Amino acid sequence: MPKADETRAHIIEKTASVFNKKGFVGTTLSDMEAATGLTKGSIYNNFENKDEVALAVFDYNLKKVNDLIRKEMDKHHSAKEQLISYVKIYGANFSDSPFTSGGCPILNTAVESDDTHPQLKKKASNAVTAWMNKVANLIEKGIKQKEFRSSINSKETAAMIVASIEGAIMISRVTGRTDYLKSIMNSIKKIIEDLE
Repeated sequence: MPKADETRAHIIEKTASVFNKKGFVGTTLSDMEAATGLTKGSIYNNFENKDEVALAVFDYNLKKVNDLIRKEMDKHHSAKEQLISYVKIYGANFSDSPFTSGGCPILNTAVESDDTHPQLKKKASNAVTAWMNKVANLIEKGIKQKEFRSSINSKETAAMIVASIEGAIMISRVTGRTDYLKSIMNSIKKIIEDLE
């Protein structure tokens, strides 16, 4: 890997949890320098500005989430078990979350960027849409394989599952109560099981 690419990758990796915890607005150049051990000049020789770093970091964090989910799904063949993979991954207590420190980067970015950063908002919107489409496709796979009832509306059910997962994470994090996360994730698992 060329030196410039290595430096860019280092900046993205080291600032990923900072942006995920503090958000775009809250992350300062000083935070970026502290996380990377690089100077302002080194950072901005590799990225045009903080916006460019933040967009690259979102892609990095999203890839980490998608890789974790894909790895868990690859352990299962049935659509039902693959759907439950989302509950398993997202249902981990936020103190030992498998995600980048700071929780779900999709939720964090969506909430912060709603009115402040159109490019990040678009990336978050695309991530949520892709996620709902993946869940809908799994439901349709389950219908074709006769695992799920044919009367299920895959798009509506997918939207409800994704909204419930993100809502569970938000409620649990804002209250600091992992029991909310567990109980809501158990409800989502029951919804998936009831698709049969």
